[in-house]
Amino acid sequence: MTDTRQRLLEATAETLRQDGIAGVSARTVAARAEVNQALVFYHFGTMPELIQAATRAAVDENVDYYREQFAHIGSLAELLEAGRELHDRERETGNVAVMAQLMAGAQQDLLLAEAARYAMARWCEQIEAVVRRLMTGSPLAEVVDPAGLAQMISAVFIGLELYDGVDPVGSRAALDAVERLVVLVDVVEDLGPVASRALRSRLRKASAR
Repeated sequence: MTDTRQRLLEATAETLRQDGIAGVSARTVAARAEVNQALVFYHFGTMPELIQAATRAAVDENVDYYREQFAHIGSLAELLEAGRELHDRERETGNVAVMAQLMAGAQQDLLLAEAARYAMARWCEQIEAVVRRLMTGSPLAEVVDPAGLAQMISAVFIGLELYDGVDPVGSRAALDAVERLVVLVDVVEDLGPVASRALRSRLRKASAR
């Protein structure tokens, strides 16, 4: 029973990668998993529930794969580099296509929207932990909301992954622009104590407006 369930999850993810959400049906998934079509509904009830379960499993696997790497990130530049590697790996494995299809389906289906939120929440959780660690002692710590910044970073990379399927050159240019912003943050981090105090003061005034 466990083997059949796993085969259905893997077949669903693969169907999303290869055929898109319009091509996902009990028949196509069952054929790819080489099981009886009735087992789709026996194990998952409905196709949206199966798609939700499959995408959650894929996200959990990916987050587990990157968790240790994220734990050793020591700068925003390293976080960006990890993001580049993640972007390349996810594109090669086809997970970018899965996320694109999930986002498209989420516009019309509440279960798929819930799956998309789950995916974003898992990634945001990992990135927020990195951001909180990197912001400790930084002049930016008093004005940067780690949770909000993590959500913004996640949204940027999801957007870049989707953009990459339409315009790879433009996607790379956008990622390079993010890298230049990271360089600017590094410059701020390297300010001396006097300049850091002045910056903190200006940031407090700006955030109080």
